[in-house]
Amino acid sequence: MKSSKRKTALICGISGQDGAYLARLLLSKDYKVVGTSRDSSTNSLNNLNRLGIVDDVVLYSMAPNDFRSVLQVLSDVEPDEIYNLAGQTSVGLSFEQPIETFDSINTGTLNLLEGLRFLKLNARFYNAGSSECFGNTAGVSANETTAFKPKSPYAVAKAAAFWAVASYREAYGLFACSGILFNHESALRPERFVTQKIIQAAKRIKNGSGETLLLGNLEIHRDWGWAPEYVDAMWRMLQQENADDFVIATGKSHSLKEFVVEAFSCLDLDWHEHVQVDLSLMRPSDITQSCGNADKAKAVLGWQSKSTLKDTVYTMIEGCVEDKIRDKERKHAFDDEFIQLARSVYITNDQRSRIKRKINDMFGSELVEEKSYAEY
Repeated sequence: MKSSKRKTALICGISGQDGAYLARLLLSKDYKVVGTSRDSSTNSLNNLNRLGIVDDVVLYSMAPNDFRSVLQVLSDVEPDEIYNLAGQTSVGLSFEQPIETFDSINTGTLNLLEGLRFLKLNARFYNAGSSECFGNTAGVSANETTAFKPKSPYAVAKAAAFWAVASYREAYGLFACSGILFNHESALRPERFVTQKIIQAAKRIKNGSGETLLLGNLEIHRDWGWAPEYVDAMWRMLQQENADDFVIATGKSHSLKEFVVEAFSCLDLDWHEHVQVDLSLMRPSDITQSCGNADKAKAVLGWQSKSTLKDTVYTMIEGCVEDKIRDKERKHAFDDEFIQLARSVYITNDQRSRIKRKINDMFGSELVEEKSYAEY
C-alpha cells in the first residue's frame, strides 16, 4: 500500500522535453514520480540526466499501444495522477509515418483511458493535446471554443485523442482533461525540431563551421513559449475541483524568420549571410498562422506565460552552452571511475554492460568501443 500522504504521478513519455521538466516540477512538490518509456533499459535518459533527476524517478517499460502493457503498469503503480505525454511528436515525420503516428497517439490514449475505467482507479488523467488541431488561426487567437481544422496526420491523431478524453470524461465520469498546448521550446528539444535546428546551426557557425543553414518556409507564424512554464499548467489542471480542457499559449505569434533573427543576433551574427530557403523542406500541408488565447487558464488556473520569444531563444542558447560545460565535467568524473575499474585484474560481463549503459545514458550514442578497455 502506498502512503496516503505522498502523491504518486505516472508520466508516460518521461524521457522527452516535457516529461523531464514535469518530473522535475513534481519532485519539487514531493511527489513520487514514476516514468515510462517503451524500453526503460535502453531508452536514452539524456534529458533526465541533464536535469540531474535520473536517480530520483522510478522507471517502467510500457508500450502505450499494447493494452496488456498499460494494464500491468497501472496495476503496479496505482497512480494518483497520470500525465499522457507519450507518442510521436513530430508534425513533419507524421507525413512520412501517418499510421504509426495515429497508433502511437490515439491508441495509446485510448488504452490509458480504458485501463483507468477497467481497473476502477481513482486517478486524475492529463492528456497532451496540441495547437496543431486548430490548423490556421488566420490572425485570430484560438481558445477552447475554436473549431478544430487539422492539417497534418499528427494533428488528426491529436484531435481524435482529444475527443476520446472528452468522451470518457462525460460517459464514465473520469477526471480526464486535455491541455491544448501551443509551441513550447527549451534546450531539451531534439534537433529534429526546427527551433533547435536553428540554435545548433547558429552555434556551429559562430564556432567557425562555415555551413549554410537550410530552412523551409520562413513566413510561418507560431505562438512560441517556454516549456518549463507549460508543464506547470499541466499540473494545475489536475488540481482543479472539476476536469476541464485548457488552451496554453503566450497569446503572441512570431514568424520563423523572427526566431532566426533572434538566434543569430544573440550570437552577433547576420542571419542573411548564413541562411537559405530550401523548397524541398516545405511540408505537403502546413499552418501559416497559429496563435492561442489562454484567458481561461489565467482565470481558472492562475496561469500565465511570462517568457518572451527573445527570452526563449536566449535561454535555449545559454542552456546548450551550459550543457556542454556540464557534460565535460561529468565525463571527467566518469573517466576517473572507469579507469580505476579498467585497471582491475578482471572485468566481468556484468560490469562491462553496466559501464556501457552508463555511458549511453550520459552521452547518448557516444559509446566506448571495446578497444578502450585494452588501452588502460
